[in-house]
Order: sequence, then structure tokens, then C-alpha cells
Amino acid sequence: MALLDALIGPLASIIDKIIPDKEARAKAKLELLKLEGTQEMQMVEARLQAIVAEANSQDPWTSRARPSFLYVMYAMILWALPMGVLAAFNPSAARDIASGMNAYLGGLPEPLYALFGTGYLGYTAARQWGKVKGVDR
Repeated sequence: MALLDALIGPLASIIDKIIPDKEARAKAKLELLKLEGTQEMQMVEARLQAIVAEANSQDPWTSRARPSFLYVMYAMILWALPMGVLAAFNPSAARDIASGMNAYLGGLPEPLYALFGTGYLGYTAARQWGKVKGVDR
């Protein structure tokens, strides 16, 4: 339950920032508090605890797996910079490369994208939880 308590505060502050209407903001916070004791929220908490346990693992392969995956994704995004330079000098080659990359990325299964999103959000939540608890700096 400590993990859940640590998440409620940051989620409430995010709600404050993204919902400008006071009434809608109050409703969103009320829904968040309603979820606090539900089975669904307990399942989310159990998943986050597993992610935190993985992140805190002493096994270097386990603790570095998620950040390494993120670095691969960042590298793929940063690939746009040299592609922009290539497009300035050889637009047809840049189009061919981009077309090939789009075909490749379009061929990846949807669950892989879901895995990336879950891993990214889980890692972020685990880092935040560690910072709140004072174990990560």
C-alpha cells in the first residue's frame, strides 16, 4: 500500500496541471481516490512492485534490461538527425531508407509496442517511487 500512497500524490499533481477546469479536476481526483481500494488498483500496485523489484535487482542483466531497451528506442529516434542531413544531399536515398524503415516498423507486432509502453511507464514509476522512498538519487 506504500507504493500506492506514493503514487496518489504525484498523480494528483499531474491532474492539477493537465485539467484546467476546477470541477473536472475535482471529479478526476475523486475517481483516483475511488480506485485506491479497488481490486484493479491492487493489481496495478502488484505489477509496479514487480517492476520495482526488477529495477532493484542485484543481477546486472535484470536491472539494466529496461534502461537498455529505452536507450535502443532513443537511438532509433535520434536516427532522424543523420537522415535529415542525408535528405539535404540525397533526397531519394533518404526516401528509400525511410520507406524501408517504415515497412520494417510497420511489420513489428502490436504487442511489442505495448511492451515498450508498459516498460517505459513502469520504469518511470519505479524510478519515481525509488526517489520518493530515498533509495534512488
